[in-house]
Amino acid sequence: MSNTTAKLGRALAALALVLVAAASVAAQDSDAFKKFEAVDFSKQKVSRDELKDLELSDLSLLRGVVFGRHGRVFKERDIQAYLKDQPWYKPDPNFSNSALNETERANLDLIRELEADKHDQIEPGDLRWWQAREMTEEKLGTHSSAEWHVMRAEVEAIHGKSFDGEPWLQQYFEDRYWYKPDPAYNPHSLSATERHNLSAIEAAQRQQRHAAISPGDMELFENRLVNEDMLRGLSLYELRLLRNEIYARRGRQFKTEWLSQYFYSQPWYYPRDDKGEPELSATERKNIDTIVAYERKLKDSLSAQPITPGLLEGMFLEDARKLRNEIYARHGRVFKDRWLQKYFASFDWYKPNPNYTDAALTAVERQNAATIAAYEKKATSVMAAVEG
Repeated sequence: MSNTTAKLGRALAALALVLVAAASVAAQDSDAFKKFEAVDFSKQKVSRDELKDLELSDLSLLRGVVFGRHGRVFKERDIQAYLKDQPWYKPDPNFSNSALNETERANLDLIRELEADKHDQIEPGDLRWWQAREMTEEKLGTHSSAEWHVMRAEVEAIHGKSFDGEPWLQQYFEDRYWYKPDPAYNPHSLSATERHNLSAIEAAQRQQRHAAISPGDMELFENRLVNEDMLRGLSLYELRLLRNEIYARRGRQFKTEWLSQYFYSQPWYYPRDDKGEPELSATERKNIDTIVAYERKLKDSLSAQPITPGLLEGMFLEDARKLRNEIYARHGRVFKDRWLQKYFASFDWYKPNPNYTDAALTAVERQNAATIAAYEKKATSVMAAVEG
């Protein structure tokens, strides 16, 4: 037998041992999980001690079982694949969290807490167990823009905040079994630790993006000028926050509800007693002018320059929809969608025109609207990107 053949034989033998060991471990894990498949989670509470040895993947599947008994369809691929293989699973597209009783909710709370403990980094859905613990940049890890957005919002959603200005976000939290909207929610109800965590999330996101400037940074520019290069890469949403932050740091009270709620959640915001306009320095006024000019430049490009598909890559469906409809809004289209109408009505430049028709669009605008619409068909919804 040649040396090469002998080496190959030893390698195959070693591989076989590894595969046998892996299969053995998988079987053991499966056995540890299988005993819970027959549990009636609507009548029996499981204990922390019973679940302590389950792996993270098993805990996720167990969460799927509790919901799956009521037919919930999951976006999480592994959970849904497991449920589809169960003879008792009957998918129900009309599933509602109202089907869960208190025992099931208690079981879900325990399962989610144990999942959160086993996560290498803080994930959407974990924030209920960080209300009294300060987050660190290391523990926050890295996330998509949608996940960062959800995590910031989750800090307040735990206290019942509603997100009327962002329908997708409101729907996301309504799909969470623990969410209870509270019309009386006040950002002042956040603890010092929760305010710290909001700041920590924003700081970690800025660090990940390596952005030159982001919402929350305008304290550094009270006596320093912002230039256009610093603003590159920011979304229109972020630019609007950045511009209004200059006023907010002087205590301005905002009539636009989502802006008011956003700034009330910032630990540095102290609204003035009077509702007049705050006095700004020459530098602050110049920075506002710079941001407004850059916003206008971006929006005007929708009418003057063809959008390339590459410019849209990574944009979520909800953001792409707003961008496409801004082309129409610039000509005064009145929207049947109540949220879109309210959104565009909050901009000074929007002038509703009841006589609007698509004939008002230029060739470039029609091309851009078509490009964005085509992108929307394949775009990922934020709702689908984050299960939580």
